[in-house]
Amino acid sequence: MERFRLLHNTASLRAGWLEKRLRFQEELLPLVEARMGVTVGSADPRARAVLATAFACLDAASMAWVDNDGKGDILDLYDECLAAVRG
Repeated sequence: MERFRLLHNTASLRAGWLEKRLRFQEELLPLVEARMGVTVGSADPRARAVLATAFACLDAASMAWVDNDGKGDILDLYDECLAAVRG
């Protein structure tokens, strides 16, 4: 829990984590494009939107989990975040 708080509350660590996550999203992009039937490397933004949404939901779930002192299941929080996005 202390590590999560440190990551979420230290600007430089958070920035480094976000940069690493963006690189990871770029590496995943061709896989998601292929799975969605999008031409790999095209300018179609849908696969990027799916990845960005999934990671934003993970961020929201982890922040809520930290705010609740680690109470509850982070995967349940993630599911709640995805449900909110889906409408």
